[in-house]
Amino acid sequence: MIRIPQLIYKRMVQHATEQWPLECCGVLSGKDGLVKKAYEVQNEEASSVRYLMSPQEQLRVFEEMERESTEMIAIYHSHPHTLPFPSETDVKLAFYPEVASIIISLKEEPMVKAFRIGKEAIYLEEIKVIP
Repeated sequence: MIRIPQLIYKRMVQHATEQWPLECCGVLSGKDGLVKKAYEVQNEEASSVRYLMSPQEQLRVFEEMERESTEMIAIYHSHPHTLPFPSETDVKLAFYPEVASIIISLKEEPMVKAFRIGKEAIYLEEIKVIP
């Protein structure tokens, strides 16, 4: 289970809405499944169907997480026009199987789902929004 403070959850959805019709992307960090910080990262693809995190920004995020002794809990991105389920590209590019993949769908009302993408299967991960 991933526990996300309500303010971070709302900001993540707002980030996706602000970037519409393009995909947004970012990283959630914390400890023991509790998110403490969200990092909005530039989508270098500037695409409505895929994302590529800026390598420079990704490095900055990893360095900050190391300084703060936190870990990557999830990578999030939006699906501006489709449901919140990993696409074929999302599955191919899931380089961190131990990290959840959060997808924010803007197809209708914003819908947020988390998944663990393994070599053999995709598993739904529970998200709990906390006050």
